[in-house]
Amino acid sequence: MTSGSLSRHEPVEPPEPYPGRAPVSERSRGVALGLAVLGGLFGLHRFYAGRIQSGIWMCLTFGGMGIWYLYDIVVVAAGDFRDGEGRRVARWEVSDAVTDAVTGPNASERRVSDLEDRMLGIESQVGELAERLDFAERLLAQARERGSLPKT
Repeated sequence: MTSGSLSRHEPVEPPEPYPGRAPVSERSRGVALGLAVLGGLFGLHRFYAGRIQSGIWMCLTFGGMGIWYLYDIVVVAAGDFRDGEGRRVARWEVSDAVTDAVTGPNASERRVSDLEDRMLGIESQVGELAERLDFAERLLAQARERGSLPKT
């Protein structure tokens, strides 16, 4: 085999979807920005992003006496902040993994089953009301036939 050709046993790596750009983190930029503004002096946004060591340093230096704090707010807002694995924190929305961790697994399935149960309950109540209405109409018709109710 020549050095320029690939054998069947060598894996071929797929090309990057956006060459020159780092992959995007599943962490939310909105959450990171909120933590940077509210707790940036203590490095809360860095702990959230998985950058524990720099979060500890930021906490010990009170956000680099405010300079590091202001720099991080700008970087997070611009979308160039990186998480602990080197991925850009660029998404504003909270990922589904985080949502499932907060609301519990299969939360949407539970909501759907709750709605189905409610709909079945409403359906049975409407059926009972229809039977009562039919009964009341029959009673009124019998009373009119006997002449006890005036015809309008």
